[in-house]
Amino acid sequence: MIGSLRGEIIDKSEESMLIEVGGVGYVVLAPVTLLDVLEVGVKTLIYTHHHIREQEMTLFGFADKEELELFRTLLKVQGIGPKVALAILSHIPAETLRQAVASGEAAILARVPGIGPKKAKQIVFQLKDKIGYEDIFVSGAPAFSDTDGEVIAALTALGYSVVEAQAALQQLPEAVKKETVEEKIRVALGSLARL
Repeated sequence: MIGSLRGEIIDKSEESMLIEVGGVGYVVLAPVTLLDVLEVGVKTLIYTHHHIREQEMTLFGFADKEELELFRTLLKVQGIGPKVALAILSHIPAETLRQAVASGEAAILARVPGIGPKKAKQIVFQLKDKIGYEDIFVSGAPAFSDTDGEVIAALTALGYSVVEAQAALQQLPEAVKKETVEEKIRVALGSLARL
């Protein structure tokens, strides 16, 4: 079982990377969010899930242990294989996924290609016991200011759920958090457009 790889990224595509470790190149499928930040020629450490089927061995890579565990939790849902679990993590940030499951917002999952409303509800239902409110609040989500409340109100008025709006707000870069309400909304909409 391969649990992690430390090496140089020598190539990458839209869905995978080629990481060289000790002279051997490993093809690793990874979420788009990770592939976007990795650069060819840079050494990195990735945590991996080694998936073995009858005639196929595949490595899935993640930036940290937390995302790897969330991937493995998704695999426990009936009908969710590694490719679908990877698609979910490529389209929905881990924190947003946890919040959506805890608050029962299946519509967020239904936006992932290949997952319809029925499958989204099934995923939320089966993960409810595995990802609870404790998991979200243990991480100590920051308190929102009055201007943050205005941003959330604006985003929900545009049709986004409260969970999506809060997640977009939490993911704003530090420099943007000091900007005007309008600027926060503009940057938050940019990150929500990728969901």
